[in-house]
Amino acid sequence: MREIGGYFQLDQLIDKPYYENFVELNTGRNALLYLVNAKKIRKIYLPYFLCNSVSDMLNRNKIDYEYYHIGRDFLPIFDKELRNDEFLYIVNYYGQIIDSVIRKFKDKYNNIILDNTQSFFQKPIPGIDTIYSCRKFFGVPDGAYLSTDVIWDERLEKDESSSRMKHILGRYEGQASDFYNEFKKNDESFKELPIKKMSKLTRNILGAIDYEKIIESRNRNLEYLHGRLKHTNILDIKSPYGPFAYPYYVENGIEVKKKLAQRKIYIPTLWPNVLKENREDSIEYYYVANILPLSCDQRYGTEDMKILLKELEQCID
Repeated sequence: MREIGGYFQLDQLIDKPYYENFVELNTGRNALLYLVNAKKIRKIYLPYFLCNSVSDMLNRNKIDYEYYHIGRDFLPIFDKELRNDEFLYIVNYYGQIIDSVIRKFKDKYNNIILDNTQSFFQKPIPGIDTIYSCRKFFGVPDGAYLSTDVIWDERLEKDESSSRMKHILGRYEGQASDFYNEFKKNDESFKELPIKKMSKLTRNILGAIDYEKIIESRNRNLEYLHGRLKHTNILDIKSPYGPFAYPYYVENGIEVKKKLAQRKIYIPTLWPNVLKENREDSIEYYYVANILPLSCDQRYGTEDMKILLKELEQCID
């Protein structure tokens, strides 16, 4: 029986998600697994420049894969002919791959999957399977969207997220450092999480976010950083719509991150597994070690960007 009375739960918030009529799942890696099952994919070509959570998932599910390199422009270096059950997995790093380039890869290879986990606001191109991650852009513990023209004929359970909220609620009222272990624990919990539908809690939060305000904040912050760093940044950076972060390249990136962390400015090393799995003279190694993904998201304004630049300058010198 349905319970009546007692204490209140979280209210049903405004139901206006940014994406509607997409497949709503619990994680980005499971969005890929959904595609593998729905399209009966036998083999996937992955970039070396990628988190091992994807290859781990493919290994667990006995899906064949092979790696390829990227160029300095973040684009795949790939010249193989794909079979009907083989797909090229393209990561849209920092939202730097524009639609016209994506269409060229579609025209050339047909079977492509676009990973837009770092480009949430870049709308999908019809006919291209596209994966989005929610927790990389918003204060939710999980959640992913999949834009695809196929439906997997499998009944999926709905995930539950209440036990994953501690680090998010804790940081809202306290310091990130106090809840970092909870954040890591949450990340670890995704390793063997089965495919499930997006949780009711995550979907409720996503429906109430002011997306236009977030896009405006992210755009403004990135433009401020780019205006002051573009002359020293060896990366040729485009300005994506609602950016993930500002990628700034420095030669001693790992040391700079350590110095910034001592000043309570936390710059992640995205995909540290790449440092172990690739040669030190590879572009993938250089990029993981030396690209600083500078925060420019909706939590911050121009004054924060000024502080970030000031501290960055002192740590680089």
